[in-house]
Amino acid sequence: MVEERRVADSRVETVHMVRPNHLNAAGRLFGGILMQWLDDVAGLVAKRHTRGNIITASVDNLRFIQGAYQKDVIVIIGKVTYVGNTSMEVRVDTYVENMDGMRRPINRAYFTMVALDDNDKPTRVPRLILEGEEERAEWEAAEKRREMRIKRKEEGF
Repeated sequence: MVEERRVADSRVETVHMVRPNHLNAAGRLFGGILMQWLDDVAGLVAKRHTRGNIITASVDNLRFIQGAYQKDVIVIIGKVTYVGNTSMEVRVDTYVENMDGMRRPINRAYFTMVALDDNDKPTRVPRLILEGEEERAEWEAAEKRREMRIKRKEEGF
């Protein structure tokens, strides 16, 4: 029987406070710190989906929309958007959350994660159960991003 999981089964949300040691010389959240947090979330999502070992293969469309500053509350949400045979795409969105609970987006990235067996060889990932139009639309957009990744790889990028 083929394993299947819903998008909601592996969704991850983490919360961080921007502290002085997270700041760059301009007084904003250092991009490298944010990238570490994003990779952590993508890895947790992929581990939940596969219930096994994973590795980050690539990061696409890492867009810094706005900065974050000391004492900002950062909310990072990750979810599986697409699965192939041994890999999956994980969308990671980042927000600054205000005291009233309102969130404004500051970053979005798409990670390609690969499932590994006990010998660190790629292994099959569970299928993704799509529930609702939003998840189907995200899957279709992910298929287009996958095609672009393949084309870039063929062209040497």
